[in-house]
Amino acid sequence: MTPMGYKTILVLLDGAAHREEQINVAFEHAEKFDAHLVCLYVPGPIPIPAYALAEAGTIVTELIQRRRREAAQAVKNAFETMSARRRAVKCEWRMDDGDAVAAACLNARYADLVIAGQPLPRQEETGLSGAQFAADLVLCAGRPILFVPYAGHFPAVGKRILVAWNAGREAARALSDALPLLKRASHVDLVSLDPQSNASQHGDVPGADISLLLTRHGVKVTVSQQSGSGIGVGEQILSRAADVGADLIVMGAYGHSRLRERILGGATRTMLEAMTVPVLMSH
Repeated sequence: MTPMGYKTILVLLDGAAHREEQINVAFEHAEKFDAHLVCLYVPGPIPIPAYALAEAGTIVTELIQRRRREAAQAVKNAFETMSARRRAVKCEWRMDDGDAVAAACLNARYADLVIAGQPLPRQEETGLSGAQFAADLVLCAGRPILFVPYAGHFPAVGKRILVAWNAGREAARALSDALPLLKRASHVDLVSLDPQSNASQHGDVPGADISLLLTRHGVKVTVSQQSGSGIGVGEQILSRAADVGADLIVMGAYGHSRLRERILGGATRTMLEAMTVPVLMSH
Protein backbone atom coordinates (compact mmCIF):
# COMPACT_ATOMS: atom_id res chain seq x y z
CA MET A 1 0.00 0.00 0.00
CA THR A 2 1.44 3.33 -1.04
CA PRO A 3 1.57 5.87 1.82
CA MET A 4 -0.52 9.03 1.58
CA GLY A 5 2.65 10.99 2.19
CA TYR A 6 6.19 10.74 3.46
CA LYS A 7 6.15 10.97 7.26
CA THR A 8 9.79 10.11 7.95
CA ILE A 9 12.50 11.44 5.64
CA LEU A 10 16.16 10.47 5.91
CA VAL A 11 18.88 12.72 4.47
CA LEU A 12 22.37 11.26 4.11
CA LEU A 13 25.31 13.61 4.50
CA ASP A 14 29.08 13.50 4.60
CA GLY A 15 31.72 16.21 4.49
CA ALA A 16 31.39 17.02 0.77
CA ALA A 17 30.99 20.75 0.16
CA HIS A 18 28.01 20.48 -2.19
CA ARG A 19 25.72 18.91 0.41
CA GLU A 20 24.12 22.22 1.40
CA GLU A 21 21.61 21.85 -1.44
CA GLN A 22 20.70 18.40 -0.14
CA ILE A 23 19.84 19.94 3.21
CA ASN A 24 17.65 22.54 1.50
CA VAL A 25 15.76 19.89 -0.49
CA ALA A 26 15.38 17.71 2.60
CA PHE A 27 13.84 20.52 4.66
CA GLU A 28 11.58 21.52 1.75
CA HIS A 29 10.15 18.00 1.55
CA ALA A 30 9.86 17.60 5.31
CA GLU A 31 7.90 20.85 5.45
CA LYS A 32 5.76 19.90 2.45
CA PHE A 33 4.70 16.56 3.96
CA ASP A 34 4.80 17.54 7.64
CA ALA A 35 7.42 14.82 8.04
CA HIS A 36 10.00 14.05 10.71
CA LEU A 37 13.45 14.68 9.23
CA VAL A 38 16.43 12.53 10.22
CA CYS A 39 19.93 13.62 9.22
CA LEU A 40 22.48 10.80 9.17
CA TYR A 41 26.10 11.88 8.93
CA VAL A 42 28.62 9.20 7.94
CA PRO A 43 32.26 10.37 7.81
CA GLY A 44 33.30 7.54 5.51
CA PRO A 45 36.65 5.73 5.49
CA ILE A 46 39.95 7.55 5.98
CA PRO A 47 41.49 7.70 2.47
CA ILE A 48 44.87 6.47 3.70
CA PRO A 49 45.90 2.78 3.95
CA ALA A 50 46.11 1.39 7.47
CA TYR A 51 49.82 0.54 7.10
CA ALA A 52 50.55 4.16 6.11
CA LEU A 53 48.70 5.43 9.17
CA ALA A 54 50.66 3.04 11.38
CA GLU A 55 53.96 4.29 9.95
CA ALA A 56 52.91 7.93 10.17
CA GLY A 57 52.47 7.78 13.91
CA THR A 58 50.00 9.22 16.38
CA ILE A 59 50.46 12.86 15.37
CA VAL A 60 49.16 12.27 11.83
CA THR A 61 46.35 10.03 13.08
CA GLU A 62 45.23 12.65 15.59
CA LEU A 63 45.34 15.36 12.90
CA ILE A 64 43.12 13.30 10.59
CA GLN A 65 40.65 12.58 13.38
CA ARG A 66 40.53 16.26 14.30
CA ARG A 67 39.78 17.25 10.71
CA ARG A 68 37.04 14.61 10.53
CA ARG A 69 35.48 16.04 13.70
CA GLU A 70 35.68 19.55 12.26
CA ALA A 71 34.03 18.42 9.02
CA ALA A 72 31.24 16.73 10.96
CA GLN A 73 30.69 19.82 13.08
CA ALA A 74 30.52 22.04 9.98
CA VAL A 75 27.77 19.88 8.48
CA LYS A 76 25.93 19.73 11.80
CA ASN A 77 26.09 23.51 12.07
CA ALA A 78 24.62 23.89 8.57
CA PHE A 79 21.84 21.44 9.44
CA GLU A 80 21.05 23.17 12.73
CA THR A 81 21.06 26.60 11.04
CA MET A 82 18.44 25.42 8.57
CA SER A 83 16.49 23.81 11.42
CA ALA A 84 16.43 27.14 13.24
CA ARG A 85 15.02 28.83 10.14
CA ARG A 86 12.33 26.21 9.64
CA ARG A 87 11.14 25.60 13.16
CA ALA A 88 8.00 23.85 11.95
CA VAL A 89 10.11 20.87 10.83
CA LYS A 90 10.72 18.20 13.44
CA CYS A 91 14.25 16.91 12.98
CA GLU A 92 17.13 15.05 14.57
CA TRP A 93 20.86 14.55 13.97
CA ARG A 94 22.58 11.16 13.91
CA MET A 95 26.18 10.17 13.27
CA ASP A 96 27.60 6.73 12.48
CA ASP A 97 31.34 5.98 12.19
CA GLY A 98 30.72 2.50 10.80
CA ASP A 99 30.35 1.16 7.28
CA ALA A 100 28.58 3.76 5.15
CA VAL A 101 26.35 1.37 3.19
CA ALA A 102 25.32 -0.63 6.24
CA ALA A 103 24.53 2.51 8.25
CA ALA A 104 22.58 4.15 5.42
CA CYS A 105 20.54 1.06 4.57
CA LEU A 106 19.71 0.30 8.19
CA ASN A 107 18.40 3.81 8.79
CA ALA A 108 16.60 3.83 5.43
CA ARG A 109 14.45 0.88 6.49
CA TYR A 110 12.78 3.16 9.04
CA ALA A 111 12.08 6.03 6.65
CA ASP A 112 9.60 6.62 3.81
CA LEU A 113 12.00 8.56 1.60
CA VAL A 114 15.79 8.84 1.46
CA ILE A 115 17.55 11.94 0.14
CA ALA A 116 21.13 11.45 -1.03
CA GLY A 117 23.66 13.33 -3.14
CA GLN A 118 24.62 12.58 -6.71
CA PRO A 119 27.98 10.80 -6.77
CA LEU A 120 30.92 13.13 -7.28
CA PRO A 121 33.20 12.67 -10.30
CA ARG A 122 35.43 9.64 -9.92
CA GLN A 123 38.53 11.56 -8.99
CA GLU A 124 36.74 13.00 -5.94
CA GLU A 125 35.08 9.77 -4.86
CA THR A 126 34.92 9.43 -1.06
CA GLY A 127 32.44 7.88 1.35
CA LEU A 128 28.82 8.67 0.57
CA SER A 129 29.95 10.66 -2.47
CA GLY A 130 31.07 7.67 -4.53
CA ALA A 131 29.28 5.91 -7.38
CA GLN A 132 29.71 2.55 -5.64
CA PHE A 133 27.86 3.82 -2.57
CA ALA A 134 25.00 5.22 -4.67
CA ALA A 135 24.55 1.90 -6.48
CA ASP A 136 24.66 -0.11 -3.24
CA LEU A 137 22.17 2.26 -1.61
CA VAL A 138 19.61 1.95 -4.41
CA LEU A 139 19.82 -1.84 -4.36
CA CYS A 140 19.79 -2.42 -0.60
CA ALA A 141 17.70 0.36 0.95
CA GLY A 142 14.25 -0.94 0.00
CA ARG A 143 13.11 2.68 -0.16
CA PRO A 144 12.90 5.35 -2.87
CA ILE A 145 16.10 7.38 -3.15
CA LEU A 146 15.90 11.03 -4.18
CA PHE A 147 19.30 12.01 -5.56
CA VAL A 148 20.15 15.72 -5.57
CA PRO A 149 22.69 16.87 -8.20
CA TYR A 150 26.01 18.15 -6.89
CA ALA A 151 25.72 21.24 -9.11
CA GLY A 152 22.77 23.61 -9.29
CA HIS A 153 20.07 25.12 -7.12
CA PHE A 154 16.65 23.46 -6.79
CA PRO A 155 14.23 25.68 -4.89
CA ALA A 156 11.08 23.83 -6.01
CA VAL A 157 11.29 20.10 -6.65
CA GLY A 158 8.22 18.25 -7.88
CA LYS A 159 6.09 20.90 -9.56
CA ARG A 160 6.60 19.41 -13.01
CA ILE A 161 7.65 15.75 -12.96
CA LEU A 162 8.88 13.49 -15.75
CA VAL A 163 8.15 9.78 -15.26
CA ALA A 164 10.29 7.42 -17.36
CA TRP A 165 8.05 4.41 -18.04
CA ASN A 166 9.10 1.09 -19.57
CA ALA A 167 6.39 -1.14 -18.02
CA GLY A 168 9.04 -2.93 -15.96
CA ARG A 169 8.94 -3.93 -12.29
CA GLU A 170 11.42 -1.24 -11.23
CA ALA A 171 9.50 1.50 -13.06
CA ALA A 172 6.24 0.37 -11.43
CA ARG A 173 7.89 0.46 -8.02
CA ALA A 174 9.29 3.95 -8.63
CA LEU A 175 5.91 5.26 -9.79
CA SER A 176 4.19 3.86 -6.71
CA ASP A 177 6.89 5.22 -4.39
CA ALA A 178 6.58 8.66 -6.01
CA LEU A 179 2.77 8.91 -5.73
CA PRO A 180 2.83 11.42 -2.85
CA LEU A 181 4.88 13.73 -5.07
CA LEU A 182 2.95 12.97 -8.25
CA LYS A 183 -0.36 13.87 -6.60
CA ARG A 184 1.02 17.26 -5.55
CA ALA A 185 2.60 18.10 -8.92
CA SER A 186 1.05 20.75 -11.14
CA HIS A 187 1.73 18.44 -14.07
CA VAL A 188 3.23 15.02 -14.76
CA ASP A 189 4.74 14.03 -18.10
CA LEU A 190 4.91 10.25 -18.52
CA VAL A 191 7.00 9.04 -21.43
CA SER A 192 6.91 5.43 -22.66
CA LEU A 193 10.44 4.69 -23.75
CA ASP A 194 10.96 2.41 -26.75
CA PRO A 195 7.54 0.71 -26.25
CA GLN A 196 8.02 -1.46 -29.32
CA SER A 197 10.84 -3.32 -27.56
CA ASN A 198 8.40 -4.92 -25.08
CA ALA A 199 5.03 -4.28 -26.68
CA SER A 200 3.26 -7.08 -24.79
CA GLN A 201 3.78 -5.29 -21.44
CA HIS A 202 2.69 -1.87 -22.67
CA GLY A 203 -0.76 -2.92 -23.94
CA ASP A 204 -2.51 -1.82 -27.14
CA VAL A 205 -1.77 1.88 -26.52
CA PRO A 206 1.57 2.35 -24.70
CA GLY A 207 1.11 4.48 -21.60
CA ALA A 208 -2.70 4.37 -21.63
CA ASP A 209 -3.10 1.85 -18.80
CA ILE A 210 -0.59 3.46 -16.47
CA SER A 211 -2.00 6.93 -17.14
CA LEU A 212 -5.47 5.62 -16.21
CA LEU A 213 -4.04 4.37 -12.91
CA LEU A 214 -2.49 7.77 -12.21
CA THR A 215 -5.65 9.63 -13.18
CA ARG A 216 -7.62 7.59 -10.65
CA HIS A 217 -5.20 8.90 -8.03
CA GLY A 218 -5.93 12.45 -9.10
CA VAL A 219 -2.62 12.93 -10.93
CA LYS A 220 -2.65 15.39 -13.85
CA VAL A 221 -0.71 13.42 -16.44
CA THR A 222 0.18 13.69 -20.12
CA VAL A 223 1.44 10.57 -21.92
CA SER A 224 3.82 10.36 -24.85
CA GLN A 225 6.07 7.83 -26.54
CA GLN A 226 9.71 8.09 -27.47
CA SER A 227 12.02 5.84 -29.45
CA GLY A 228 15.75 6.13 -29.07
CA SER A 229 16.95 5.77 -32.65
CA GLY A 230 20.35 4.72 -31.39
CA ILE A 231 20.39 7.07 -28.39
CA GLY A 232 20.79 5.50 -24.95
CA VAL A 233 17.78 5.45 -22.62
CA GLY A 234 19.52 7.66 -20.06
CA GLU A 235 20.24 10.30 -22.69
CA GLN A 236 16.62 10.08 -23.88
CA ILE A 237 15.35 10.75 -20.37
CA LEU A 238 17.65 13.73 -19.82
CA SER A 239 16.73 15.20 -23.20
CA ARG A 240 13.03 14.78 -22.54
CA ALA A 241 13.33 16.33 -19.07
CA ALA A 242 14.94 19.40 -20.61
CA ASP A 243 12.25 19.60 -23.32
CA VAL A 244 9.34 19.60 -20.84
CA GLY A 245 11.06 21.71 -18.19
CA ALA A 246 10.92 18.96 -15.56
CA ASP A 247 12.27 19.72 -12.09
CA LEU A 248 12.17 16.06 -11.02
CA ILE A 249 12.65 12.72 -12.80
CA VAL A 250 11.07 9.49 -11.55
CA MET A 251 12.49 6.20 -12.83
CA GLY A 252 13.19 2.60 -11.98
CA ALA A 253 16.81 1.70 -11.24
CA TYR A 254 18.90 -1.27 -12.32
CA GLY A 255 16.42 -3.07 -14.54
CA HIS A 256 19.53 -4.83 -15.84
CA SER A 257 22.20 -6.34 -13.63
CA ARG A 258 24.73 -3.92 -12.17
CA LEU A 259 27.54 -5.88 -13.90
CA ARG A 260 25.89 -5.32 -17.27
CA GLU A 261 25.48 -1.62 -16.49
CA ARG A 262 29.15 -1.34 -15.58
CA ILE A 263 30.32 -3.01 -18.78
CA LEU A 264 27.77 -1.79 -21.31
CA GLY A 265 26.41 1.28 -19.59
CA GLY A 266 22.75 1.81 -18.77
CA ALA A 267 20.09 4.37 -17.86
CA THR A 268 20.81 4.20 -14.12
CA ARG A 269 24.52 4.72 -14.57
CA THR A 270 23.98 7.57 -17.05
CA MET A 271 21.57 9.29 -14.69
CA LEU A 272 23.86 8.99 -11.66
CA GLU A 273 26.72 10.47 -13.69
CA ALA A 274 24.90 13.19 -15.63
CA MET A 275 21.67 14.18 -13.83
CA THR A 276 20.69 17.82 -14.27
CA VAL A 277 17.68 17.83 -11.91
CA PRO A 278 16.86 15.69 -8.85
CA VAL A 279 16.02 12.07 -9.66
CA LEU A 280 13.87 9.70 -7.61
CA MET A 281 14.93 6.08 -8.15
CA SER A 282 13.52 2.80 -6.87
CA HIS A 283 14.63 -0.77 -7.43
